Amino acid sequence: MTRGRVALVVPVFPARSETFIVAKAVGLIDAGWDVHIVCQKRDEALFAELPPHASASLRGRVHVTWPHRPRWRAALLAPLALARCLVLAPARTRRYLSRGGTLRRLYLDAELICLGPALIHFEFGALAVGRMDLGTLLGAATVVSFRGYDLSFVGLEDPSHYAEVWHRATAVHVLGEYLWKRARARGCPESKLHALISPAIDAQFFDPGPRDHAVQAGSAARPLRILSVGRLDWRKGYEYALEAVRALEDRGVRCEYHIIGAGEFHTATAYARYQLGLTDVVTLLGAKPPSDIREEMRWADVFLHAAVSEGFGNSVLEAQAMMLPVVCTRAGGLPENVVDSETGLTAPSRDPNALADALARLAGDPALRARMGAAGRARVASKFRLADQAAAFGALYERALGASRRA
Repeated sequence: MTRGRVALVVPVFPARSETFIVAKAVGLIDAGWDVHIVCQKRDEALFAELPPHASASLRGRVHVTWPHRPRWRAALLAPLALARCLVLAPARTRRYLSRGGTLRRLYLDAELICLGPALIHFEFGALAVGRMDLGTLLGAATVVSFRGYDLSFVGLEDPSHYAEVWHRATAVHVLGEYLWKRARARGCPESKLHALISPAIDAQFFDPGPRDHAVQAGSAARPLRILSVGRLDWRKGYEYALEAVRALEDRGVRCEYHIIGAGEFHTATAYARYQLGLTDVVTLLGAKPPSDIREEMRWADVFLHAAVSEGFGNSVLEAQAMMLPVVCTRAGGLPENVVDSETGLTAPSRDPNALADALARLAGDPALRARMGAAGRARVASKFRLADQAAAFGALYERALGASRRA
């Protein structure tokens, strides 16, 4: 039984750094929701990297908005967008225009008009700014997610940047307590309909296999195998991770450090590797599909996440599912993700020596690595399940739809 049509609004789909959107959408579809993705760009090549069930579930549910650049092309296509709306959704199109929607704005919203969702979910807060009237124009409930960057960096110079979102969104979603606190600091009312729903992990896919932590890593016998996964971005703190590895090497703890990720800080990261004399120690692997990330996690002894800002950290959850002990900072929502001294070791942000201390402790204690790895997988399996995430979003959507009908 279909429970309602939902449109998830994202910039690009699918995206390697946003596999959580895929997992969420598939979970909701499996739970009976009629989920569609509305994006500005569809990356067809990345569909091949999705698990077969996800690819089959989502391939026909992705809708690309009409192109906005160059402007002359948009001007030529605008009449076609209007005609399509009038043919596929004449009543919704007339209602949209009668409630104040302009022809120029219709071009931006055409795919949503044709879909006619009961609920529109902006998966990132920044996407919702300037579009909160869609609830009125389309008669839909609106939900806005805040995942870290949008609250920590976007619009800080303007205290009212999210004022319309706080006022007009039917409901707000954040990943955890840290981001809910940030949302309130940015002006969200305490009374706002909201839900704290963390990412979830497919523990069946992220299967560690017969992992053996018994080896004495970091010794002459074998280097300590360290892995990081994440965009090459200043927020991920790779310079501090590299300094920590340099400190380990200087202490006589041999390391082999792999970094998976791409981004604008690739050159800076590569230069830091060279400047610190780690060319033979650190390998930059670039962006990788989930199956390759899983294999690298099977290779590693420990997962390192030196972020200076983090909403929650999906890759950190994946590492725990793979029975990898985690060394991370206490930035943002990471303390809600990693249980210090149970599933990993945490350190202050921008403190490479503290990170090195934690890595050295794990290198010299195989039994500790094994205990933390087992505890991490058990925690993910019990607290970050896909079915629970889908149920939580379903409950939020039901509440939002009910509030929208009463408004």
